[in-house]
Amino acid sequence: MGARQGHRQEYLKRQKFAMSHICPHCNYVRKASDSVPDWQCPACEKAYSKASNPLPPDSLRIYGPAVASERSGGIGKYLLVLLMLGAAFWFGRPLMQARDVHVAAVSANQPEVILYATDWCGYCKLTREFFHANGIRYTEQDIEKSSAALAERQKLGGNGIPVIVVGDKVIKGYSEGELRQILRPWLKG
Repeated sequence: MGARQGHRQEYLKRQKFAMSHICPHCNYVRKASDSVPDWQCPACEKAYSKASNPLPPDSLRIYGPAVASERSGGIGKYLLVLLMLGAAFWFGRPLMQARDVHVAAVSANQPEVILYATDWCGYCKLTREFFHANGIRYTEQDIEKSSAALAERQKLGGNGIPVIVVGDKVIKGYSEGELRQILRPWLKG
């Protein structure tokens, strides 16, 4: 009975060898020279499970060609990003310069601003400070020193001071909000 048992085991070994070397997906017969793991088919590269051999752990399962994974150089992608930023800056420069020229052209076309005021008026002083802080060019007419300035202010319908003329708009009294709205394109800040 010992010889019979030995023959049976030898037969099962040969069957197991034959079964483990044939792919169930594409029927490829493994060769001794194949370099992929025994749980992966060298032809179709699919992993297959054999009844007698469990699959390797998840960390060892590789689906795809059996190529040694090469770690790509990390510096290359940073150089590419740096190159792209440099190109964006270089080609975007004319756009930025064009915008600056446009702002300068708008500033050159500031409408005429006339301030009818006196030396002692606190609101006239606030108006002057607003103009200086925001780079607004203006002409001041003192209504106490010039009768022509007093007459012009009265023609505009102004009884108090300051009276501010921006182009064709008249502002009676100091109103920073109204000044900002009218002079927005020419304000520095």
